[in-house]
Amino acid sequence: MTNASASTGPGSSLLGPADVRRLAAELDVRPTKKLGQNFVHDPNTVRRIVAAAELTADDVVLEVGPGLGSLTLALLPSCRALVAVEIDGKLAERLPVTAAERAPALADRLTVVHEDAMRVTAGSLPLAPTALVANLPYNVAVPVVLHLLAELPSLRTGLVMVQSEVADRMAAGPGSKVYGVPSVKLAWYADARRAGPVSRTVFWPVPNVDSALVAFTRHEQLSTVDKKLLFSLVDAAFAQRRKMLRGALAGWAGSAAAAERLLVEAGVDPAVRGEQLAVADFIRIAEVASTR
Repeated sequence: MTNASASTGPGSSLLGPADVRRLAAELDVRPTKKLGQNFVHDPNTVRRIVAAAELTADDVVLEVGPGLGSLTLALLPSCRALVAVEIDGKLAERLPVTAAERAPALADRLTVVHEDAMRVTAGSLPLAPTALVANLPYNVAVPVVLHLLAELPSLRTGLVMVQSEVADRMAAGPGSKVYGVPSVKLAWYADARRAGPVSRTVFWPVPNVDSALVAFTRHEQLSTVDKKLLFSLVDAAFAQRRKMLRGALAGWAGSAAAAERLLVEAGVDPAVRGEQLAVADFIRIAEVASTR
């Protein structure tokens, strides 16, 4: 790790550890746990993230929580346009200045939206993003990804850096000990996989957890079943993980007997547990329930 600025691509100078601390001091910014802020200060890490995102020259990238701009500067040479959504007003105001200073030939590709990512809709963005690439705040990573996939149909791919345990849950398949609500809901939209670990030492301040990358690719819609119905079913199935489905879904279906009838009609063994079902199984149950 070096304290010197590094460069990548044409006309973009990346932030090193000294640059990150200088910018933070200039703005009187102290990373907060409330916003889940941990700033990446290692040029090699942001280069690796951009490479793993496999962007094309036509991609419009959505970056959530760009912070001081470490990843932003690495992304600019690799896409047609970059929309950065930042909730912190100071950081949102400074980011275009940083881009103009360190990537002057590419700064016009950047648009900064001062907004909470959980409030973003297609109509609130200046361009329709095709790829999500972000270092996501740990406390809202899963809700943000699910919200953006729901609100932005143009979003086809994603590569997000999240807490390592969250990455495991997002990419888990049926039967895994960490398979659960995030796994199934993400699988409704996209195929996800863990794309490698990230050392905690590349952040400032150093978090007390490890991080990892999760890559996903949106697939065709799996069913026309109502998503709210499906997601309420998934929530109920995992609310009491040790219970067999006939019991776990009793409240959701109206009774254990009603749950059992639904499960049998959907071709699902009432004695299995939620973690044994794939998203296709949950869809079948929801489809049967929607006809009742």
